[in-house]
Amino acid sequence: MAKVNTPTGSCGCCCDSHGHHDIPQHTSWKRYLPSISSFVMLIIGIITEHFIPNSFFHGYIRLGWYLLAYTPVGFPVIKEAYEAIKQKDLFNEFSLMTIATLGAFCIGEYPEGVAVMLFYSVGELFQESAVNKAKNNIKALLDIRPDVATVSREGRYEDVKPDTVNIGEKIQIKVGEKVPLDGIMLSPQSSFNTSALTGESTPRTIRAGEMVLAGMLNLDKVIEIQVEKRYEDSSLSRILALVQDATSRKAKTELLIRRFARIYTPAVFLLALLITIIPIFVVTNYIFSEWLYRALVFLVISCPCALVVSIPLGYFGGIGAASRNGILFKGANYLDMMSKVNTVVMDKTGTLTKGVFKVQQVVSPIYNEREFIEIMASVENHSNHPIAKAISEFNKASDGRILPVAEVEEIAGHGLRALIEGKIILAGNSKLMQKYGIEYDLAIDSIVDTVVILAINNAYAGYITIADELKPDAVSAVQRMKSLGIQTVMLSGDKTSIAKKMAQDIGIEAVIGDLLPEDKAAYVNQLKENPEHTIAFVGDGINDAPVLALSDIGIAMGGMGADAAIEVADVVIQTDQPSKIVTAIQISKATQHIVKQNIIFVFIVKGLVLTLGAFGVATMWEAVFADVGVALIAILNAIRILRKKFN
Repeated sequence: MAKVNTPTGSCGCCCDSHGHHDIPQHTSWKRYLPSISSFVMLIIGIITEHFIPNSFFHGYIRLGWYLLAYTPVGFPVIKEAYEAIKQKDLFNEFSLMTIATLGAFCIGEYPEGVAVMLFYSVGELFQESAVNKAKNNIKALLDIRPDVATVSREGRYEDVKPDTVNIGEKIQIKVGEKVPLDGIMLSPQSSFNTSALTGESTPRTIRAGEMVLAGMLNLDKVIEIQVEKRYEDSSLSRILALVQDATSRKAKTELLIRRFARIYTPAVFLLALLITIIPIFVVTNYIFSEWLYRALVFLVISCPCALVVSIPLGYFGGIGAASRNGILFKGANYLDMMSKVNTVVMDKTGTLTKGVFKVQQVVSPIYNEREFIEIMASVENHSNHPIAKAISEFNKASDGRILPVAEVEEIAGHGLRALIEGKIILAGNSKLMQKYGIEYDLAIDSIVDTVVILAINNAYAGYITIADELKPDAVSAVQRMKSLGIQTVMLSGDKTSIAKKMAQDIGIEAVIGDLLPEDKAAYVNQLKENPEHTIAFVGDGINDAPVLALSDIGIAMGGMGADAAIEVADVVIQTDQPSKIVTAIQISKATQHIVKQNIIFVFIVKGLVLTLGAFGVATMWEAVFADVGVALIAILNAIRILRKKFN
């Protein structure tokens, strides 16, 4: 018999409950030999018994033949039942099938005993194949880590294992090779296939200075990158770890079914026993073999493997479908929760916008543009915020200097404070100026673009304006959320005027600007006071981490998002596309529908055939369908989500 594994571990009844969870990646044809030999012997026995007149095929010869037919498929199951009983697990699938089939032999129903075990074993092989298919779909999608990195050492290139390459070293990637490690592009530019990471097939052009991620496929020319992260910290390794961890986090439905199976299995054993015993006292013409046969049919029908295999497989399929679309659910429980989301709260910068800022205007009543930018960039060079990077890039493009800076302090939600040549420098928003009591031109507050104000020794020195750009799919993402009846909210640390203008362009219903990180958390807390709200928060920065942890579902933009946000989030969107929020909701709803369909289908069919079996209407053949047939249909329905396309 083929041992079946659920994708998420032992199910207590339909799997090997003793920790045997390894399934071969490729099912050899030899695994089908026991079933084939039993099938051939069963057919020969039936033909000899029913179609050859005056046959020798009776008595001990008939019994011996069917025992030989039974052994290849029955012995492995009996062995598993024995092992389970030794572990004090009396009520399991193996003991259930052993009792039912050996019982059929005891009352002379030899062909049916062989047939039940044969079809059960074939069903298990198909189930194993379905589980492996779901696993291999994800493995083929993600397990693409290159085994070799071409690193530059001592003036020459050498091939080494990626986990031996250090941060700061240069590696070369040829055309058609996968990038082995995360790094900064040193070559002018190249095109990359990013489908393994993002699910997007359209090639992406990456230029010098931009990040290249492990798992991308170089399409254009030989390039060099400078390694930024070690092998185990690369984007690809992180994705693999997230998907592997996801299979160990059970959904509530899955946990409920597992608990149900532990109660249900001993209960049906007891009911089968009662079906045999109670008629002794209430039936006039009681025939033991007839009622024992009904009890055995009842046992075969009652096997709950259709539920305890197909439901975890349904969630596993949902996780696989999401991974294929560049979305990583960290557990089946988050698939459940995502299907209930009715309020999506989004950060602005890096979530709805590209987070690629450009300096638009430089205004200073004291300094010329170059001097002003040099002072500003020298301070902002100590921050990783996208606005700070834009200022640093602008200074670098104009060949500006970086002045020596001392005692840099980042004031969350406000800006930076530093010392340059003994002067106190403040660079940030209007809240920073107000915090330190610095008077500035109040007309700045009416500017729609993002403004960074500079003060030197507590005196206003000027400002620069910076503009961001909406992501191409931001508008359609919000429209699709609205079509699903989902309320949308945008929270931003930018000025309210900027946030409102952007929200109006996108079509977002509610918007609040001028928020500190703690203000965002307070707003989400306020929303959570209403029990009708199931809230998903979407962000990408370190300052979003507290709100991601606080919300019902935290969604991180993982392509270029901060590690802290990705670690805290429940769902990671590798493409950085807002439209994938809707895709994640669609996948979670589709998974829920499939799981519910399986539960309803299994209970209806089994309930009907159990009732017929108890009254002697159903035979072993109907029992086989109610067990193996229903299980296979439910499993095929579960893996359907892997083939489903989501827009």
